[in-house]
Amino acid sequence: MVEAEAWQQLENVYDPELGVNLVDLGLVYSLAVKAGEVHVRMTLTTPGCPMSDSMPEAVERALLMIPGACKVAVDLVWEPRWVPEMMSERARRELGWM
Repeated sequence: MVEAEAWQQLENVYDPELGVNLVDLGLVYSLAVKAGEVHVRMTLTTPGCPMSDSMPEAVERALLMIPGACKVAVDLVWEPRWVPEMMSERARRELGWM
């Protein structure tokens, strides 16, 4: 498994409130793959997000579906704080911000 494959898989994980994938929302800050182990550093749109328990679990489940992935660690961080400018152009278009 390579990092590009993991990033692509995360494009299948959607914020259920916004209907946009986590990568395009800019919620995934970093991703590293080593010997089948994936480490993800991500945030949510707000610290009080009701999805704070389920989103890291959704990320872990999605990444473990990749052949060769044996372990996933997700660090949920609040710095840097997410701002709408972190969204991709595609996300802004999907949300009607462009």
